[in-house]
Amino acid sequence: MATPPPQGQPGQGPPVGAPQAPPGFRPGQQPTPEQIAFMQRQLASEAQKHGMTVPQYVEQLKAQAMRQHQQQMMQQQAQQQAQQQGGRPQQQGQPVQPGPPTPEALAVANFLRNQDLKNRTCLFNEKRKDMFRVKRAIRILQSDTYQKARAKNPKLPEVHDRASAENAFKLLPLSLLALRVSKIDPHEGHAHGKKKRVKGLWTVKVEQNQTADDDAHYVWLYEGSQWKQKLYAGGALIAVFAVVMFPLWPLFMRQGVWYLSMGMLGLIGLFFAMAIFRLILFCITVFVVPPGLWLYPNLFEDVGFFDSFRPVWAWQETEEDKKQAKEARKAKRTERTARRKAREAGHSHNHSHTHTPQSPPSPAPPAAVQEKEAVPEPAPVDRAPAATGVEQQSGQARQRTATVEDAEEE
Repeated sequence: MATPPPQGQPGQGPPVGAPQAPPGFRPGQQPTPEQIAFMQRQLASEAQKHGMTVPQYVEQLKAQAMRQHQQQMMQQQAQQQAQQQGGRPQQQGQPVQPGPPTPEALAVANFLRNQDLKNRTCLFNEKRKDMFRVKRAIRILQSDTYQKARAKNPKLPEVHDRASAENAFKLLPLSLLALRVSKIDPHEGHAHGKKKRVKGLWTVKVEQNQTADDDAHYVWLYEGSQWKQKLYAGGALIAVFAVVMFPLWPLFMRQGVWYLSMGMLGLIGLFFAMAIFRLILFCITVFVVPPGLWLYPNLFEDVGFFDSFRPVWAWQETEEDKKQAKEARKAKRTERTARRKAREAGHSHNHSHTHTPQSPPSPAPPAAVQEKEAVPEPAPVDRAPAATGVEQQSGQARQRTATVEDAEEE
């Protein structure tokens, strides 16, 4: 029984099942007749063991040798391609372990925090955070503003191209000052119906790959200097202690607080009494002198504090009054448009005269025409009924003042 061939590297050595060389045989040496007879007997015994004839067994050994040669050639080609791509076979990247913030990372974070990155508000771990796009941060890092800031703060890393700007920006995720996030649906997979969400308010999660692509979004985990929050917290704590220790206040301070609280309650009660009185007055005047009289008509309007008490009284505005006021605004707008067109036409006419040869002076127009042209145009008036509490004389027209609608149309 023949012994198996020695194991070697893949693709090397004799094929599996090949006959063993006779004892005393060296590679490159001419075999003797005894050695040839020994190899023939061994080949016949191996063929008989596999249930094949000697020629069939020889063909099988040739096929095995051919397959081993092809595998060896494929391995050599793969090694050559790996050397051409990276000089050495590629290895799997190891995850970067973030650490505590470095001075350089804090300097970059403070600089970008004070710049206009057009931050958006998002929900991260059920908390509102500021989110920004990478391309705006890279653009600011490559700007002259960063170079001026770096001249004052040497902790800022040097930036001279896109690659160095990305390296400076990547200090933020490495120090857990800002992380790359993506938009998710917080109600995905839930059994309840789709809830209404706030427009533009994303719910985000952290991405595993912290890349610096232009369209990537990062969320700020670094809140910056907290001295304002600490100051507010200290003020609130002092106020709470002051309220708790109210019995220990001096007598004049406690009396002052009592008078102040009574005055505020009186003003609030007067406001409610005035609102009830004006409503009762309107309900009475609706039937007595329609369309009704309002006391302080702008009291609940969206105006300033002093404008809420001006005018003192006014009549209720009817649909006819609204229609007349709308028509007056429309007429004024049409007249203003016509004046603008006439002014533009006159300007273009004068401009054409500057580029044409002078013509003989035209005869003077008649005196009647000059007088007609000298008559100024009447100012636009508003014939809608006044509601300012000031009575107007009959036949007297009140000149309208500019309104918000007119300014927007202008």
